[in-house]
Amino acid sequence: MGTLYIDRKGLHIRLDGNALAFYANGEREGTAPINPLKRVIVVGNITLESPVLHRLSAEGVSMIFLSGRRLRFCGMLHGRLHNNGILRLRQYEKSLSDFCIEYSKEIVSKKLAAQLALMQDAVNIRTDLRFDLTGTAVIIGQTITKLDNPTLETATLMGLEGGASAAYFKAYIKLFADSLKFYKRTRRPPEDPVNAMLSLCYTLLHFEAVREIETIGLDPTIGFYHKFEYGRESLACDLVETYRPVVDRFVWRLFSERTFRDRDFAFEEERPGCYLKKESRKVFYPLYEEWAQAIRTGLVEDVRALARRLINGQDGVF
Repeated sequence: MGTLYIDRKGLHIRLDGNALAFYANGEREGTAPINPLKRVIVVGNITLESPVLHRLSAEGVSMIFLSGRRLRFCGMLHGRLHNNGILRLRQYEKSLSDFCIEYSKEIVSKKLAAQLALMQDAVNIRTDLRFDLTGTAVIIGQTITKLDNPTLETATLMGLEGGASAAYFKAYIKLFADSLKFYKRTRRPPEDPVNAMLSLCYTLLHFEAVREIETIGLDPTIGFYHKFEYGRESLACDLVETYRPVVDRFVWRLFSERTFRDRDFAFEEERPGCYLKKESRKVFYPLYEEWAQAIRTGLVEDVRALARRLINGQDGVF
């Protein structure tokens, strides 16, 4: 049990030895051991006593806080982070060097390769869309070959990636039932069930990346492909970029297997927005955890590999 989801309004959490104890209306309802935890996802109006926060921080357990209805990211709590200041200095230096275009080309190449694989696999499942999916695969494949240009600049790279991704998403939309009303990518807020699920998965994965980045001692705001933007974890955006098609594949499976349907989602009455219902979130969490195991392993490996490159392999701590 590496991850604990706490998603119940009014729950009160106390420390009980080496476990977390859960209370509702003054009655004890259960416990969860702290030892196996690496992350705790807290959703909505939950009360946590300060000894709980102290203990989780001391054990290196990260806490991610999401709003109750919209599942919007609100904050994150860590324990003590890595002490390697030299690593951050190397990161800042590399962010001003040719390393940016080198690393950016790797990111885009991996992302487009994953998009291409999804399109090729989808052809075997949705034979009715063979023409659209095959055509999109050709566009992505042609774009990948253009990345070999040694004189490629960041602006051109972003244009190539944007064009291929636009074609990809146009075809991706067609994989879903019309009843889901998934016509385009919408965020803040998502306007249909597919966008709601994509946004939720992207959010969770993004802060998985932030956690690993901060734990190893890198600065999540200093990226190489995604340039600095106030308030944005640009390095996390870099790392997650290659996993977006993997998220897309997961979300497609959830809907194609009818694990989730439009009835699992609620729509805002006063303002636009579509969100996974609370009861349906109980189904989602274990499915996400099962899927995320391999992704987390990949993220950790990616962050450590980047740290080694930045420090030129001089520090064996990674």
